[in-house]
Amino acid sequence: MRQEFWQTRYSEQGSAYGMEANDFLQQQVHQLQPGMKVLVVGDGEGRNGVWLAQQGMQVTTVDYAQAGVDRALVLASERQVSISAICADLNDWQWPQAEFDAVISIYLHFPSALRAQLHQCMLAALKPGGQLILEAFNKNQLDYPSGGPPAADALFSAELLAQDFAAAEIELCQESVVELNEGKYHVGPGAVVRLLATRAK
Repeated sequence: MRQEFWQTRYSEQGSAYGMEANDFLQQQVHQLQPGMKVLVVGDGEGRNGVWLAQQGMQVTTVDYAQAGVDRALVLASERQVSISAICADLNDWQWPQAEFDAVISIYLHFPSALRAQLHQCMLAALKPGGQLILEAFNKNQLDYPSGGPPAADALFSAELLAQDFAAAEIELCQESVVELNEGKYHVGPGAVVRLLATRAK
C-alpha cells in the first residue's frame, strides 16, 4: 500500500492497531534477554517496539509513515522508555548488516516482487545466532474481515516463508486461525502464519 495510505491511517483519532504488543510476540519474548539489540520493522505506531523497550531491549523501529513514527515516539515517552524510531521505505532503506540480536516483523506484508528480497534483508540484519519473530496474514485471510491486504499477492504462506528463510534454522513455520483483538482494524478471527527462525552461526 502507498505511503499516503499509512500516513492517513496513523493520523486518525485513536490507535489503529491497539496499544498493546502482539500476542505472538509476547509469547516468544522469553527467547530474548534485556539489553539485546532489536529491530522492529513496519512497527506502525510503535506498540511492539515500545513494549520491547519496556522489557529492557535496545529497540530500533522503522515505519513507512512519519505519522506512525511520531506516535511511536509519543508512546515511548508516555511509557518512559527510549527507542530509536526511523521513517523509511524498507525497499530503499540502507539495511544494517549483522547488527541485531532479533528482528521482529508483525503484519508487515510485501508484494511478491519484493517479498523474498526484503525477507533476506531481515535475515542479513541479524547477528549470527540472531532470532527472527514474524507473524503475518496467510492467503486464507481473504475469507475473513479482520484486516490485512485485500490482495492475495501481498499475503504469505508457510511454504513461501520456508523458501524465503531456507538459509536460516527454522523452529516454527505454521499457519493457523487466531482470534485478533488489536485496535479497530484487526478484530475477529484471522488466518495467520507464524515463523521463528535463527540465523545460522
